[in-house]
Amino acid sequence: MRYAFFGSPEFAAIILERLIKAGMPPALVICNPDRPVGRKKVITSPPTKILAEKNKILVIQPERLSLSDIEHFTSNIELFVVAAYSKILPKEIIDLPRLGTIGVHPSLLPKYRGATPIQNTLLAGEAKTGVTLFLIDEKVDHGPMLSSSKYQVASNEMYQSLHGKLAKLSADLLIETLPKFVKGEISSQPQNESEATYTKKFTVEDGFVNLDKDDPAMVERMVRALNPEPGVWTIMDGARTKLLETELTDGKLKIKVIQKSGKKPQRLK
Repeated sequence: MRYAFFGSPEFAAIILERLIKAGMPPALVICNPDRPVGRKKVITSPPTKILAEKNKILVIQPERLSLSDIEHFTSNIELFVVAAYSKILPKEIIDLPRLGTIGVHPSLLPKYRGATPIQNTLLAGEAKTGVTLFLIDEKVDHGPMLSSSKYQVASNEMYQSLHGKLAKLSADLLIETLPKFVKGEISSQPQNESEATYTKKFTVEDGFVNLDKDDPAMVERMVRALNPEPGVWTIMDGARTKLLETELTDGKLKIKVIQKSGKKPQRLK
């Protein structure tokens, strides 16, 4: 099985590392170009590139993804796997490999299609989520499903922890599914369009809360869902203040950790 892996951030790197450790490394990794990061704008490689180069896997980093960018590198590739790549693949690339292009999505499709399924799962207070492998087509997270795996969401689950757990679950599902798919042992099933829901990218403005007016349960879910980015904030003692950790007890919100503008995080008594 010779496949190419599309993905850039930590979510994709967690998956890639587990695939490599399982003896299923890709022949090629395609990720975003190196970017300036942080206040000092240090040029930084995507996590998947660092991992791939460590394991002597070929890496390409096209700025704009087009057939001409990758065709030369994929002549003997029979399958693409896409996990948190952030670019939309054009049809000619989706159709390039003989076996098609598999997408990894951290929700139980068709729920929470789009860019922010993990955040929306937590915002909605879902007790159950999971990951889905599907065949990518030209519509967003729309193609027929190959397999899925469920996960029970803890009542105090934070975005960062759920993000890591779903990445590991995605990797385990790929390790189980890919060999069967290549052998033709898995049939795809269409998604139920009547159950489809969609997500959006969150802005800094979406993270504002009014502690005097907003529902405490919603604020608590927002803190768990939207940290570290874009973050949840309010005005406290006349200063813009991030809410980093809260707790809901008997319907009342307890603020546990804050960070005022320009200051370090502060744990409240």
